[in-house]
Amino acid sequence: MVLAVDIGNTNVVIGCFQKQHILFVERISTNQNATTLELAISIKTILEIYQIDFSEIEGSIISSVVPSINNSMKKAIQKIAACPVLTVGPGIKTGLQIAIDNPAQLGSDRVADAVAALQEHQPPIVIIDMGTATTLSVIDENRRHIGGIIAPGVGISMNALTEKTAQLPKISLEPPRKCIGSNTVECMKSGILYGSAGCIDGLLDRIEAELGKTPTFLATGGLAEYIIPHCRHKIILDNMLLLKGLRLIYQKNMVMPSHETH
Repeated sequence: MVLAVDIGNTNVVIGCFQKQHILFVERISTNQNATTLELAISIKTILEIYQIDFSEIEGSIISSVVPSINNSMKKAIQKIAACPVLTVGPGIKTGLQIAIDNPAQLGSDRVADAVAALQEHQPPIVIIDMGTATTLSVIDENRRHIGGIIAPGVGISMNALTEKTAQLPKISLEPPRKCIGSNTVECMKSGILYGSAGCIDGLLDRIEAELGKTPTFLATGGLAEYIIPHCRHKIILDNMLLLKGLRLIYQKNMVMPSHETH
């Protein structure tokens, strides 16, 4: 079994693979102040809920956009499973060609998304990852990651709307009855859901025009299931994309676990 951990700005996603089969996926809140023991307790609890034998975990892999947590998470995993832990970053084999100005700036989550996308789909590909930020990653027909787009996430937009106004309430992401809202809450839901979907559709149109070809559109991330159904493009929803990418990267590096076990 392989434990895959994606540390995001809002949530930490933890999944476990047995060969290619995903045994579970769970989320805990990202806490930059969490100690190694606190993280270990969270991981141990999740594994116990799913009746996973700690001794069967042969290794683990982490992707992270919150570097301050990386070391504590690595130690927490080793406290529970005593296994090699890889971290996606310099020195790790991914097989991904990164053709941007500074390849080191590409987040490890976007690397993992791209690795999984190329395993399952023909390029060109556009990956929409909807988390704290909404990112679009573009892979050209030559299998190169050539860049992308970073936009405010749905949650950020919602928080800004309620925090910066005196009379607008917090809302859920349930779709409104119709686009033209007849009360404040439905107006806000329409603006967030259809506004976010319209933003994505517009960006995909521009990307497609620049590429000169119609790419495969993929979407992942915790908020994608709320927004993507309202988009007008045909977009494949795959919430396991990042974890599948981590599994593939782990397999590429499993013969050389020394990167992260010193």
